[in-house]
Amino acid sequence: MSLSRRTLLTAAPAAATLTASNPAQAARPGLRTGFERLAANGYRTLGGQKVGVVTNPTGVTRDVRHIVDVMHADDRVDLRAVFGPEHGFRGTAQAGGSEGRYDDPATGLPVYDTYLKSGRPLADVFTASGVDTIVFDIQDVGARFYTYIWTLYDCMEAAALAGRRFVVLDRPNPVTGRAAHGPVLHKEFATFVGRQPIAQAHGMTAAELARLFNGEFLTTPVPLETVQMSGWKRSLFYDAYGLPWVPPSPNMPTPDTALVYAGTCLFEGTNVSEGRGTTRPFELLGAEGVDRRWAAAVEELGLPGVHFREAYFAPTFSKFQGKTVGGVQLHVHDRAAFDPVRTGIALLVTAKKVWSGFAWRSDNWIDKLTGSARVRTLIDAGASTEDVVADWQAELAAFRRVRAEYLLYR
Repeated sequence: MSLSRRTLLTAAPAAATLTASNPAQAARPGLRTGFERLAANGYRTLGGQKVGVVTNPTGVTRDVRHIVDVMHADDRVDLRAVFGPEHGFRGTAQAGGSEGRYDDPATGLPVYDTYLKSGRPLADVFTASGVDTIVFDIQDVGARFYTYIWTLYDCMEAAALAGRRFVVLDRPNPVTGRAAHGPVLHKEFATFVGRQPIAQAHGMTAAELARLFNGEFLTTPVPLETVQMSGWKRSLFYDAYGLPWVPPSPNMPTPDTALVYAGTCLFEGTNVSEGRGTTRPFELLGAEGVDRRWAAAVEELGLPGVHFREAYFAPTFSKFQGKTVGGVQLHVHDRAAFDPVRTGIALLVTAKKVWSGFAWRSDNWIDKLTGSARVRTLIDAGASTEDVVADWQAELAAFRRVRAEYLLYR
């Protein structure tokens, strides 16, 4: 990857790193989000600009007011439009859906749909909205296949095509920014669950990803400004800060879900339920015909930071709707030691060994999630968890070196 065009990127200040074996018990730092810092300086960054905001229900203040409502009521901001991603601006749509074009009843602002739009069609949406500056503020969960980071990428690309300025308001990576983990996407497997070659668990914030996208992947960089957080420590988990958690999507109800998601979302690429339709999506996994042997097999591996319990559940929608299935529930007991991607691979390997009915989705969706065919073909060939993890280490090391150039919090 090239490391050019860094002059376009916001300078990265130094910040101390706090380590804690139990981050939830660490002294709570005085964190301020990007929006809090933007508001505190009187919105000077947006002065004299017609503004549009890319956001969803997670774009809230500490007292859970939506930033669109706050800015719309403030004469210092000329807010003209809202742009909604997957699930929509107000969050009414399920996975794979959006809200379409409408006028927001609360503010009267026009809401434009960005979902599955990119390139020139999305640039035309920005042009039609009449805005000068596009602001992005969405809570990410730290996984490559969570689509909001590719909404960020697509909006940056489209803003460059439309000649618009782009501002990212930063929020914490809820599963920390300690390191990147997992396989790196191969470009021939690029989709909306992975546009560019980054690691499966990227360990970056939205503002850091924006800098990476601008410096490495966008053919025409966008005029970019990032409003950083203050007080964020890379080693701390979301609950260390006392911030409210608003589900970024319907099946991301808690920070606990985000913790396991980078690994267990891989079961979307199989015929095993990933727990959609339960109160613990991505923490519960199962299928008809699975029994206690799966939990026993994966527990026997002694994976760091997590235990596995034999579990039975009946999803209310999605795979096995209304049927009782057997499987496992993940119980993370040491978040600092837990590696979600390694754990997800171990669960795939053991599920295939203990359950004769295990199968990949017929469209090889697992390849889109992992970023190549390597994970699937290795597991099919009987590789161990350690063999599969070892296979991506060289690519991961290369990504980590590039990633380091764009980190804002050190």
